[in-house]
Amino acid sequence: MRIWIDADACPRPIKDILFRAAERRKLMLILVANQPLQTPASRYIKTIKVAAGFDVADNHIAQAVDAGDLVITADIPLAAAVIEKGAHALNPRGELYTEGNIKARLSMRNFMDELRGSGVNTGGPARLSQSDRQAFANQLDRFLAQHLKV
Repeated sequence: MRIWIDADACPRPIKDILFRAAERRKLMLILVANQPLQTPASRYIKTIKVAAGFDVADNHIAQAVDAGDLVITADIPLAAAVIEKGAHALNPRGELYTEGNIKARLSMRNFMDELRGSGVNTGGPARLSQSDRQAFANQLDRFLAQHLKV
């Protein structure tokens, strides 16, 4: 299993949690972004710089992910694409996207997109809190314990 990060929008504290998890579990962690990234020196951490453009990083991840991999993303269409390939998706606030909840999340995302397109200010996501970081770390630990034979 590999862990992929949609790294352009992933908050730094979440990346730090993932860096530590990759080292501790000896898992390949791949960050995909359209800009250079700073990562700790590690044989388990790799970066892929893709061209700038709408959904270029997402498309790279969706094409490269294998069944059983984990993708860290807040992008719901990307989460849907990786779930369709048999991979797993976890958002930076600790919500695990599944076959059971992704369609509802996609519908809500599309509805909010329509509202924004019609001029309604829907606001943005709340700032990542300490409890969000803890929820992410807890969900990641549960996921890895369940999916890795240690």
